Amino acid sequence: MAEYLDIVDENGEPTGKTVDRETAHREGIRHRTAHLWLLRKAADGSIQVLLQKRCSTKSSFPGCYDISSAGHIPAGVDYIPSALRELEEELGTTAKADELIYCGTRTIRADEIFFGKEFHDRQVSKIFILWRDIDEDGFTLQRDEVDEVRWIGLDECINAVENDTIKHCIVMEELLMVKRAAEASLAE
Repeated sequence: MAEYLDIVDENGEPTGKTVDRETAHREGIRHRTAHLWLLRKAADGSIQVLLQKRCSTKSSFPGCYDISSAGHIPAGVDYIPSALRELEEELGTTAKADELIYCGTRTIRADEIFFGKEFHDRQVSKIFILWRDIDEDGFTLQRDEVDEVRWIGLDECINAVENDTIKHCIVMEELLMVKRAAEASLAE
């Protein structure tokens, strides 16, 4: 069954038209996603970020480390309810809307080839963080989406992304948004 997405303008506002997800990626039609990064404070006071390793059978970026929880926003749904749904589906964890901390909005434009097929991604993504101190084995993973999860120091993650020392599909701009929001949150 096809998943339908709102076609959105450059600000992420729905235009009143929808498109199925496959067509959106084949033709590069702008749509929305929600990105949720889980963070925790380590014993030494440093910040850790939870990375998910995308399932090796995913149609895009298989086997890559990625955002803790993220997903496309179905037509007619808003960013926060979608972020909370993805969190529960992918990681088996729940949260309330007021626990999410907004980091900012990012526009994504990428052109790739996966499994011999063109993939044109045009997204407007709202980025959120959520503080959760749960060990890796405390998550219930959606096996067709996530192979594993891993806590890593936020600064270590930034270094790994910057130097390409892990297989990932993380964008530095977004990771730095997460770091700024995390530090501001701890300063409050």
